[in-house]
Amino acid sequence: MKIAVVGAAGMAGSRIVAEAAQRGHDPVAVFRNGRPGTLPPGVVAVRGDASDRSQMSEVFAGADAVVAATRPAPGQERTVAATTRAMLDAAAGHGIRILVVGGAAPLRSPGDPDRLVLDDPEYVPESIRTIASASVVQLEVCRDHPADWVYLSPPALLEPGARTGTYRRATTTLLVDAAGRSRISAEDLAVAVLDELETPEVARHFTVGY
Repeated sequence: MKIAVVGAAGMAGSRIVAEAAQRGHDPVAVFRNGRPGTLPPGVVAVRGDASDRSQMSEVFAGADAVVAATRPAPGQERTVAATTRAMLDAAAGHGIRILVVGGAAPLRSPGDPDRLVLDDPEYVPESIRTIASASVVQLEVCRDHPADWVYLSPPALLEPGARTGTYRRATTTLLVDAAGRSRISAEDLAVAVLDELETPEVARHFTVGY
């Protein structure tokens, strides 16, 4: 598959590009501020602004799937809705599926199904509430859009680590391990992204974790 990865310079996006290349796909790595120093062999690098619908439409032309792994800069959280909508519009214009890598905040708290993770200080301290709130808005934008989308909420902790190739998958409730931790490596998140692109499941909103 030809897979356009928007936000390819980020922690999640860079791993998704690497995983796609490793599996023999043809990733198009879309960067906002230029190409990084190293990319896996065969990866095409494109500079583009995710908020520019016409530019994204050009980038997505000929792709089989899109991964939106963008993240707003601190203080720019209000741009999430417009940026997500621009990518959804562009993907819909080509009739291709788009997987949005979002946030954990729209999930249900494992201890209280009537409570969003956003409102659970165990997982979302006040210091990150602004960016967490943006992911709730982002999912609402997806739900209101006719594009063929799927939304991946990572666990509470996403950080660089080992690629184990294993993970658990759920729908709309945050996954925690036996010790109550909610986490996954960015490398294994990328495994889950490519698994979903290669073999789509029914749920449009899902999460993963250890």
